[in-house]
Amino acid sequence: MQNFLRYVIAVLVCLPSAGCENPAAMPASEWAVNIGGDRYVGVDGTEYMPDSSISGGTLGTLEAVKGSQDEHLYATYREGDIAVTHPMANGVYDITLHFAEPDDVPGGTRVFDTIVEGVTVIDDLDVMVSRDGKVRSALTVTVPGIRIDDGELNIEFRAIAEEPILSAVAVRAKKPPGSAWRLTHSDEFDYAGAPGNSMWSADLWPARVVNDEDQTYTNNSRNLRVEDGHLIIEAHKEVLDNAQYTSARIHTSGKVDVLYGRIEVRAKLPQGKGTWPAIWMLPSAPFRYATTCEEGDKWQGSADCDAWPNSGEIDIMEHVGYEMGHVHGTVHNEAYYWAKWEQRKGRIIVDDVDEAFHVYAIEWTPEKIDIFLDDTLYFTYVNENNGWRSWPYDHPFHLVLNIAVGGMWGRAGGGIDDTIFPQKMVVDYVRFFERSSLSNEGDQ
Repeated sequence: MQNFLRYVIAVLVCLPSAGCENPAAMPASEWAVNIGGDRYVGVDGTEYMPDSSISGGTLGTLEAVKGSQDEHLYATYREGDIAVTHPMANGVYDITLHFAEPDDVPGGTRVFDTIVEGVTVIDDLDVMVSRDGKVRSALTVTVPGIRIDDGELNIEFRAIAEEPILSAVAVRAKKPPGSAWRLTHSDEFDYAGAPGNSMWSADLWPARVVNDEDQTYTNNSRNLRVEDGHLIIEAHKEVLDNAQYTSARIHTSGKVDVLYGRIEVRAKLPQGKGTWPAIWMLPSAPFRYATTCEEGDKWQGSADCDAWPNSGEIDIMEHVGYEMGHVHGTVHNEAYYWAKWEQRKGRIIVDDVDEAFHVYAIEWTPEKIDIFLDDTLYFTYVNENNGWRSWPYDHPFHLVLNIAVGGMWGRAGGGIDDTIFPQKMVVDYVRFFERSSLSNEGDQ
């Protein structure tokens, strides 16, 4: 709405008779467009305008799309030689592109590159593969830090197989984080040895407990330690407990359990096929919304107990090593998860996750969940206020850090590359915050 009001004010006060340019062509600092569609306000408040700045391609329509709270954005799209040109004030922007594969085709049928300001920012995008082989399922991809120096945004697509598609674009100026957060817990890892037991516990598991993962989890210093000011979670190629790999998984359950707030984890990720690191959250009372099991039952990795996904999961960061530049933020619940083709998630493109530290963060309120990378917001999930099936995020959760090896997703890119090991996730700090207005609801 703010963008729309700025546009109206420009029309009213900047007239050609006053020596102004056409207000509709004046550079903006934020802009979003619904390709082929009408004006639409997204669940996160983004205002999408009709696509007068888009040329090329042919219009198409979709009756239904899964995997998004903004289904209307995917009702129309363009396919073919698409070009996006729009006046933008010079500066640095985060650009989110929306896609949905309209045709029931195998992976590899439609593949294309995305070029922004003359630079290829997404290579070999296969929307069908990126949405786990799900046709007509929404895919959002955010590219941060795009610099515009010539007063104009330019986006184009290069076909590799078949024709490119595009459903919507959102462009946002970079903004600093808010200051309404108060630190409640942190681990700066300014010590050596095992992770501090006042905050962390380790899961000691054999392989195959969850997600068909190939590693056994240990608390051996080889896999889990604090050194040189960092937490180290390290995966190795070695035989232990009938597994071919070892790694570590730690959590804050029973020690730091939070309801709402902001969490920041500054980390550097492993690389290579078969690695699957995660920074994520699980319910501290996992049976809260279970209907097929009781307290004390096995629930993680169980096909007979629906504590997961009923009681929820929040993935602040997931990464699979066969797709190095892509980081994912996701929520899981009974209404929307992968088995129903309805998983709600976003991805962001960052080239150096294994070489540089980045801050992976969540802001969680009773109204919504926002997920960030270096203060770029790339995924929002809004409380639909229709019960626990879509919003089980009304009770305390705890933080989990781990590197899985293989597993269903880790092996999906062609198995495990044994030549890459050992591989580390290096964590600089973990910080929990609460908003002052919610101070009575945190840390329950």
